[in-house]
Amino acid sequence: MYSAGWNKQELAIKPRGYAMHGFGNPKHRAYGVRNPLQVRTFYIAAADGAPLIYACLDLGYVTQAMRAGVVAALQAQWGTAWNEEQLVLTCTHTHSGPGGCTQDGLYNLVTPGYQPSHVRAIVEATVASILAAQEAAAPTDIYFSSQPIAGAVEVAWNRSLAAYNRNPDVAQCNEHDTHLALDRVMHVLEFRRANKVQALLSLFGVHATCLGPALQQHDGDNKGYAALFAEQALAAQGVSNPVAIFAQGTCGDVSPHFQGPGALRRRRQLAGEGEYAYAEENGRKQSDHALSMVGSAAALVVQGPLDGVLTYVDMGQQKAAPEFAQGRNDAYTSRPCHGVAFFRGTPVDGPGMPSFLGLGATVLARAVKHKRLRSKNPDERAYYTKLYASQGPKDVLMEDERKRVLGYPLASIPLPGIVDPLVAEIKRQARAGALHRSNMVPSVLPLQMVRLGNLWLTCAPGEFTTVAGRRLLNTVAAQLPQGAEQRHVITTYCNDYMGYVTTYEEYQEQAYEGGHTVYGQWTLAAFQTCYQALAQTFALPPAQRCYDTHTRPPAAPTHELRLRTQQAPW
Repeated sequence: MYSAGWNKQELAIKPRGYAMHGFGNPKHRAYGVRNPLQVRTFYIAAADGAPLIYACLDLGYVTQAMRAGVVAALQAQWGTAWNEEQLVLTCTHTHSGPGGCTQDGLYNLVTPGYQPSHVRAIVEATVASILAAQEAAAPTDIYFSSQPIAGAVEVAWNRSLAAYNRNPDVAQCNEHDTHLALDRVMHVLEFRRANKVQALLSLFGVHATCLGPALQQHDGDNKGYAALFAEQALAAQGVSNPVAIFAQGTCGDVSPHFQGPGALRRRRQLAGEGEYAYAEENGRKQSDHALSMVGSAAALVVQGPLDGVLTYVDMGQQKAAPEFAQGRNDAYTSRPCHGVAFFRGTPVDGPGMPSFLGLGATVLARAVKHKRLRSKNPDERAYYTKLYASQGPKDVLMEDERKRVLGYPLASIPLPGIVDPLVAEIKRQARAGALHRSNMVPSVLPLQMVRLGNLWLTCAPGEFTTVAGRRLLNTVAAQLPQGAEQRHVITTYCNDYMGYVTTYEEYQEQAYEGGHTVYGQWTLAAFQTCYQALAQTFALPPAQRCYDTHTRPPAAPTHELRLRTQQAPW
């Protein structure tokens, strides 16, 4: 038995006309609140040692700025009486939450700019929730179960089927079976007192994009509604202050909207109140399935020590082990680059640039590549030979490290700002010197694993596709204890956000997910290599472990953050 507590706090961010994070659409602005955004927390303690803390926020992303703020506040509160490596911060990935919360440059462009008041509010609510959960801790039994959502339940579909079908380790699906081309298993942790379920945590991968960019209110989307419905159901059973977390599994290629013949027509039929009703319906299906799983006598008893490991690695310069890289000894990641496919978006969930612009960008990207690989400057030619070898078939539109778009410096992109507000904003920031030393996206990323007794969680940053997540989990699980009583699961969007991770095979398709896999075609292989090493040391007694506990992402220059901050465009 553990001592466990739970709590939720509202994220008190007043909508003031800033663009939200997720769709990359500067017109997707927040002027009100529909379903209040929350941070929900579980605090779990054993007889000795540091507690395990799992906090899930109704946001599109968790950023290093958020995590650093929470860690600093808890350090001031608790000193050495806790372990940062056992703190997991994740999110629901709602696209109807505030932007401006990262100190890197790219994902704040639509907001526009960095909004420190948003980060402060998020940190304050998260810390308050953690401390309140600690205060509420009491003897609690924890149980774990897994059960697939029936195929007939319309809750999730694979949105990149051609990429998915490239994987040799999947059953091929056709356009009528996109609902089967994903992991339909939901995992549930239930917290019982006096043999009565008081709270729960669900892991199931599906994008929180029921609500589109035409809406202008903060909202938790399907995951937020799932939590709300589950909490209401528990309260109706007499539970006081119930908390239900509906966090993400592997949802990188998983949509809550139908994918298949007539998908665009079906999506266009949803608008306004219809979208909110659809989000509620999707959330209720997730909630109903989770509630149907709890209270079972067949659930696995979670028991044993608490533990965790956390390390930061530079994913922009990793060598992948041959066993994960098609047997190759020359498989390296590169500094981050975004492809044309990223800017083209996803056809149903979030369309991007028009097709004719995408075609033009593709032609230009290939012309730039051709020119660079034949440069008379040997250093330039060597640099780009290595970069393009890593990026593979990606048509590179933006080089994040060198801050160039189709070969042009950001301040000199040959497209008038009046044509595209994002172009205008990136040129403004570049000319002001706001991006000179700042990263566009992070490269130094947190890799984490935590142990809750006989349950082992792989906590990964960013968005993993279905098969990429499965391969990573299999890699990790092979290094850790196995057996009938051991369980291994993955939870994503943890601790920072950098984009997507596809399999090598999916990457070759260069759908949206591949265009947003910024470190190149060996990204998953590099993650497997790094997580395998971390899992091997995690399997050792704490005193015998040897891994990097000091590296952290470089801080963005303060003066550049100030230059990137803008007031709301009322």
